[in-house]
Amino acid sequence: MVTWLETQPPRDERPRVFPSPFDDVAPHALAQRCAEVVKADLRSGLIAPGFPTSVLMRAEGGKMFGVLVVESAEGRVGFLRAVSGQVERAWKLEGYAPPVFDAEQRVASELPAEVMVKGLTARVEVARVEPTLLAARAALAELDASHAAKRGALKAQHASRKQERKVAREATTDTAALHALDQLSRKDDHERRSAEAAAREERAAALATLSPLERRLAALERLRRIVSQETMRRIWDSYRLTNFAGETTTLRALFPAGDPPSGAADCAAPKLLAAARVAGLRPLALAEFWWGAPPPGGGRVEGMFFPACREKCGPVLPFLLGGLEVAARQTWKPREVEEEELVIVHRDQRFLVLHKPAGMLSVPARDETITDSLEARVQRRFPDALAVHRLDLDTSGLLLVALDGDMYRLLQAQFLSREVQKRYVAVLEGDVARDGGTIELPLRVDLDQRPRQLVDFEHGKAAHTRFEVLSRAENRTRVAFFPLTGRTHQLRVHAAHQLGLGTPIVGDRLYGKPGARLMLHAEWLRFRVPSTGAWLEFEVPAPF
Repeated sequence: MVTWLETQPPRDERPRVFPSPFDDVAPHALAQRCAEVVKADLRSGLIAPGFPTSVLMRAEGGKMFGVLVVESAEGRVGFLRAVSGQVERAWKLEGYAPPVFDAEQRVASELPAEVMVKGLTARVEVARVEPTLLAARAALAELDASHAAKRGALKAQHASRKQERKVAREATTDTAALHALDQLSRKDDHERRSAEAAAREERAAALATLSPLERRLAALERLRRIVSQETMRRIWDSYRLTNFAGETTTLRALFPAGDPPSGAADCAAPKLLAAARVAGLRPLALAEFWWGAPPPGGGRVEGMFFPACREKCGPVLPFLLGGLEVAARQTWKPREVEEEELVIVHRDQRFLVLHKPAGMLSVPARDETITDSLEARVQRRFPDALAVHRLDLDTSGLLLVALDGDMYRLLQAQFLSREVQKRYVAVLEGDVARDGGTIELPLRVDLDQRPRQLVDFEHGKAAHTRFEVLSRAENRTRVAFFPLTGRTHQLRVHAAHQLGLGTPIVGDRLYGKPGARLMLHAEWLRFRVPSTGAWLEFEVPAPF
């Protein structure tokens, strides 16, 4: 299972402390070197004997693969490989680290439960279309519609009578006549109450037929859910985790706030660490990368490295690494921007238009160790200054800054009402087939890999982008983007996602391949001066 390196790295090229698996910077060079060996094997067309890489190109997307650089007691360096989850329902692949769980215990729990759940599912599906249930639901719906119609008609009739009585009261002072009108009002109230009582009785009779059928269906669904939950708990209890300090725990014990998420401890990293401990090997460095088609939400590019996931591996990996010296988590930092790189394009008494360089934050970061940003620099001279909108850290271009709170609110109102017009230029890594059009893909944050965004048609926020192809050359496409909404990373995701333009922006470290810089630039901006209503527009050509 261990692939030993033909050329052994010298001691000074081996990490002294195990790098954090949650680093969002590039993996250790030695781990990248070993990952390239696995990538070369995958390019041959096989994951493992009997498992072609074509299974990773389906609509559901590919898989995360991992390598763990290890050192033997004799000081020999090699690596283990693993793949997340199953491949074609197989947990064990030749040459790959095995799953963490006890296979016999899992099979003993899973197979009978699967038969039971399938049987309950079949019964639920039959119960859902049972003719008596459907007829009872239809009868209740028809009765409710009839009651609503009668209630509306009676309400209109009573309103008309009430108006007639109002006119009659205004036309007379006769006591007997007024008393008679009051009696008519009480008669309408009685009629309304009687109609409501009759409707309640009719509905109660319909529910008496429907309710037992609904309870039977709900009981079957609840039983199926209980069986599924109990089965998962038994499966989770088949995961016995032991770390390098010799401590052992269960998977559920690592998630005291609730049940573990689906797939917990099935990622590549837990498999690799468990296999290294069993084999008596010392872990040196870890790298995980995606291979195959992107998942439906996007955000994964073949061959790209990713940190370990926080949702599933957050509690698991720190325990498995117990007994090892692990480095503090390293995060990606903005580059240092020289003062002269921040150019003022237009100066007004109450606002500025600036050219933000790539690699500079628009506003201060949540990370208190990162203090530099465009807004912070302007505030050194204008303490009340606020950036009216934002550009991604990696994006360069025009950015508008208000110098006081009132101007900030007036200018931002134009952005919120979509009066402001913007044009970006980008170079994409590939040929775009269409010459222009509109991309409409809703976006939400990837909770497990912030700040990445995902396409989510159920929970995402609407995001619309118009684009025009400017030129094509050497397998790259220059595109003008006109964002009609302002979602985080909107242009980057709309370019990279398979339902958008299907090719990432050159240099995109989040949705494509890292490069010298992200080739995305906000080159044109048009807005109104609040005090005069006059339109201003500015253009700074892309530096690429």
